[in-house]
Amino acid sequence: MTTDYAAAAADLTDLLGLSAAPLAISFHAEPVDGVESYGGTYPTPTEGGRTGAVSAGCVFWIKATERTFATVAADHGNCSVGSLTHGFRTLDEVAGNEDVGALVGAEWVSPAMFPHIPVVKDKPRSVVYGPLSDAPVAPDIVFIRLNGKQAMMLQDACPDLQFEGKPQCHVIPIAKDQGKIALSVGCMLSRVRTGMSNNEMTCAIPAARLDEVITALRTASAADRQVAAYAAQDAQRFS
Repeated sequence: MTTDYAAAAADLTDLLGLSAAPLAISFHAEPVDGVESYGGTYPTPTEGGRTGAVSAGCVFWIKATERTFATVAADHGNCSVGSLTHGFRTLDEVAGNEDVGALVGAEWVSPAMFPHIPVVKDKPRSVVYGPLSDAPVAPDIVFIRLNGKQAMMLQDACPDLQFEGKPQCHVIPIAKDQGKIALSVGCMLSRVRTGMSNNEMTCAIPAARLDEVITALRTASAADRQVAAYAAQDAQRFS
């Protein structure tokens, strides 16, 4: 497994043509020395008691392109779904929350789905986010944002890539605890909260598989270039 995260970040960016920096996400049983907390001011809690550093944990994916920081459970607390998928809270603890009630009331999810949502198995004390190129500790997950063409390239390189839907954040436990490369087409809850482009999807790559993914991308991208050149030349017959 690589420890040259700057080189790995450069390789992923170059091979896929990424516009957003790859992220390093790591889960910790204890606070990490030398990594500053996210900080920020919590808004007034809702009647149900929800508040946090951001509206949902997925927002940290956007903030982490700018700097490295550590988060705790309370920072994620405004979103019950994200608190569940990241292992901070259990299903019994969040099932009655008002935001969960709003999602069920809109028929966006059903209670029958809840037990099947993947979640991080071991409750963390801290989750560290930041650019992969500057990772101060070994990541558990490398997180990237992709458009349709980039998703095509990654799936071609890694045929076992697993496509997922809502909630978008459940790709995190799939990658962390199941060792699978998981791509989410996104979910409306996360898209609104993060402000992600309509053209973007997200993918969580187990850090232990990063070398494998980069090697596979090099092979697949070389084949893609040959096919693209062939297709462009062949299309000239129709000009």
